[in-house]
Amino acid sequence: MKRIWIDAGKCDGCLNRTLACMNAHRADKGSIYDLDLTDPVNESRSFIRRQPDGSYRPIFCRHCDEPECVNSCMSGALSRNRKTGIVEYDEKRCAGCFMCVMNCPFGVLKPDTAARSRIIKCDFCKDSGSEPSCVKACPKKAIWIEEVQS
Repeated sequence: MKRIWIDAGKCDGCLNRTLACMNAHRADKGSIYDLDLTDPVNESRSFIRRQPDGSYRPIFCRHCDEPECVNSCMSGALSRNRKTGIVEYDEKRCAGCFMCVMNCPFGVLKPDTAARSRIIKCDFCKDSGSEPSCVKACPKKAIWIEEVQS
């Protein structure tokens, strides 16, 4: 199983990974140069928090081995794929109760800004066929992929 790891000490808050995430999940699959940053439909599935000491902390789904979001999802919209370890989201099954948002110990999941009817979370760029766009876009290599045993 693959996991995304972070070295927050390397993060300089450049937002390259955030832009790459937004671009990877946009409906029209255009160029990053014409990405509408103000359109809530293009919101990122991860974000970066600036800490009180001025450092930065990348925040994204950890695809936990025992995901509290999955355990609290009453509609079955969230599930952990046993083969890949990825916490998957089925928007069609989502009831919009946001119990998963309230129970994520890392504060990662969030309601979508546009309609507040679904959640926004990392999907490991499942449609890209290779490593997630955020990993490819990080110039400092503050985030990377590693194979882990479960």
